[in-house]
Amino acid sequence: MAYQYGTSPRKLQPDHTPKKKKVVSKKNNKKKKVNKREKQIKAIMYIIVSFSLFFGISYRNSQIDEKFAKVQELKSKFSEIEKQNAQLEITIENKLNLNNLEQQAKELLGMQKLSSKQIHYVNLPKTEYIEPASKAVAIEKESLFTKTISFIANLFK
Repeated sequence: MAYQYGTSPRKLQPDHTPKKKKVVSKKNNKKKKVNKREKQIKAIMYIIVSFSLFFGISYRNSQIDEKFAKVQELKSKFSEIEKQNAQLEITIENKLNLNNLEQQAKELLGMQKLSSKQIHYVNLPKTEYIEPASKAVAIEKESLFTKTISFIANLFK
């Protein structure tokens, strides 16, 4: 300790020194406000973009689900139609049975089997009416040019 002259007591140093407030100019204050506003706008834009992406993905998934449900419905209808088609084929085959046709002809149309009195035999001569070709026929293809020339020549004859 050093000796102090005079009657005034020595000044004690505080444990901490208070910081002086910085004098902020209006330009710096405006820049800070603008930077803060820009950060808020960026945050809002990020939120909007992420929400729109989420909405787009959700909308696309809902469309995929609808199309999948429609495909499943069409597949079930297709299988039902295939079953009906198979049943119809079986019923057609059963109705085309010779016994069924004969029974329907008797019942619905009143038809009967032929008796021996109703059968008439026809004698045909055994000569052929078709003559075999003795010469090979050659088919000549004429071009369009030769056809037009022969047509014009026939006009002047």
